[in-house]
Amino acid sequence: MIGRLNHVAIAVRDLDAACAVYRDTLGATVQPPLPQPEHGVTVVFVELPNSKIELMAPLGADSPIAAFVERNPGGGIHHVCYEVDDILVARDKLKAQGARVLGTGEPKIGAHGKPVLFLHPKDFLGTLVELEQV
Repeated sequence: MIGRLNHVAIAVRDLDAACAVYRDTLGATVQPPLPQPEHGVTVVFVELPNSKIELMAPLGADSPIAAFVERNPGGGIHHVCYEVDDILVARDKLKAQGARVLGTGEPKIGAHGKPVLFLHPKDFLGTLVELEQV
C-alpha cells in the first residue's frame, strides 16, 4: 500500500539554526521557509537525492507541535511520511484493519499541495505516520 519514503519531519525550536546545520555543516540544499498557517507550522524542506527532511517549527502558541518542542527543546523526529497512490483507498483500508486516523479522518492539503492525513502513533510502533497522495 505505501510507496516510497517522502520525508522525515524533525520538529525544532529555531528554524534558522536547524537550516544552518543542514546547509552549512552537511552541505545540503535547503529550501526557503514555507509558513503553513492551516497546520500551525513553518516548514523548510532539505533536499536529499532520494528523499527529503522536513524541518518544522511551531507557528504560534497554538501550534500542534508546540508541546512537542517544549518536551524536546533540542528538537527531534516528529513523523515519517510515506507516499500512497490514493489516500482515500489507503485510509479506508487502514481503518478497516483498526488503524486510527487523526483529526476528522478527512485529508487536508499539505505543504506539497497534495492531500495528507496522519495515523495514530500507537498503531504504528510509537511513530506518527503521515500519508501523502502522489
